[in-house]
Amino acid sequence: MIAIIDYGMGNLESIKNMIRKAGGQAMITSNLEEIAMARSLILPGVGHFGKAMDLINQSNLRQVLDKAVLEDRKPLLGICLGMQLLLDSSEEGDSKGLGYIEGKVRKFQFEDSSLKVPHMGWNEVQIMQENGVLQEVDGEPQRFYFVHSYFAQCDHVENVVCRTQYGFTFDSAISKAHIMGVQFHPEKSHKYGLRFFTEYLKKHGH
Repeated sequence: MIAIIDYGMGNLESIKNMIRKAGGQAMITSNLEEIAMARSLILPGVGHFGKAMDLINQSNLRQVLDKAVLEDRKPLLGICLGMQLLLDSSEEGDSKGLGYIEGKVRKFQFEDSSLKVPHMGWNEVQIMQENGVLQEVDGEPQRFYFVHSYFAQCDHVENVVCRTQYGFTFDSAISKAHIMGVQFHPEKSHKYGLRFFTEYLKKHGH
């Protein structure tokens, strides 16, 4: 069973529904025992980095996450803000991130007024390295739905799975061993999102 972690910062039902469409089983839970017992974890999130880390740190969720991911090596998928939380720090607040993947989160700032913040809508991802989940499909561009004002910047290129162009190129999917993060919303990305979750389930089980 996949645990979709409910810590008060996410659109969770749409993730659960898309996993079900892809043939998987997931539960939405804030119960620490259920999270600890789950086979794999999804950390969703929309909103403020600092507030999210405060919610995680003020409960025992941080300890449960660290044990599950770092000691038990359970697969973890971060989505949108959930991906940003995997990194070391963010320009959105003073809180430190989970630090599972080395890197920082930076704010979009453009002199070109035609580039709106947040970056919102459909955009292509350029696959830098296939990781068994995101991969080239018959030369077809992979398109996903984005909504974000901050972007990830990994310290190490080997952790970058995909990049996306919006004013400049930013890291839109990252991974390190059994940990993966995506800046886009696969649960809102129709056939591309369904393919994403289908491949994710193949790699990390139901």
